Amino acid sequence: MHKHISSVQNSWVKSLVLLTEKSKYRKQTQTFIVEGQRELKLAIESSYQIEQLVYYSALLPDDFKVDSIAAKDYIQVSKEVYEKIAYRGSTEGILAVVKNKTIALDALTFATKTPLILVAEAPEKPGNIGAMLRTADAAKIDAVLIANPKTDLYNPNIIRSSVGCLFTNQVATGSTQEILAYLKKQNIQTYAAALKEDSEAYHHQDFTQAIALVVGTEAVGLSEEWLNHTDKKIIIPMQGKIDSMNVSVAAGILIFEAKRQRNFN
Repeated sequence: MHKHISSVQNSWVKSLVLLTEKSKYRKQTQTFIVEGQRELKLAIESSYQIEQLVYYSALLPDDFKVDSIAAKDYIQVSKEVYEKIAYRGSTEGILAVVKNKTIALDALTFATKTPLILVAEAPEKPGNIGAMLRTADAAKIDAVLIANPKTDLYNPNIIRSSVGCLFTNQVATGSTQEILAYLKKQNIQTYAAALKEDSEAYHHQDFTQAIALVVGTEAVGLSEEWLNHTDKKIIIPMQGKIDSMNVSVAAGILIFEAKRQRNFN
């Protein structure tokens, strides 16, 4: 169905603003906003369902065909409406209302018996989550698990900072207890990055088996629950004056060491 909306006072416009700004509303509707052609393309390739395709014709490339994207509704909007609902400062004239996909642990599937997984406990900054998702995509790891999430994964800042890699990774969330139990049930060994006396250097480990690399926040690190139940604690040796680094950087170092050991397979 094709529609045209030109008034910023329209109730539908207000609902899109809520989808952008309110996690509670995204959870209620089980939908979220994807903005930009690259991000939308990745969502479609990852089998996300497009509920509404929203566009402002003046900003679309001449060769862009709106009907080439399968959606339930196509909504053309005025400049005023688009400026109201667009999240980015610079944009491409297109966004979509997209249906959530399950992020349950039991929905995960692995193509190999030796999966490589990243677990991030209680990450708060969307920029860090986005950066980890980009690294996970670059390394083509098997899954990213968020333990005790502090923000919902469909936050526009996460989608933007991950440049759509939220859609290209297998992602699941759960409590620390649930993820620990899941990994144990799947016979996946856990290597927790921790600044502890009994931590061992990461580059002396064997990361070729089924493993999960676990990272915590820069401020407080991992919870005692992880530290008490992990298979091994590891550390990235540092030679400067500080004893911590950005969590997404640390995750990248560990992930690519594992990929190196696996001959980048």
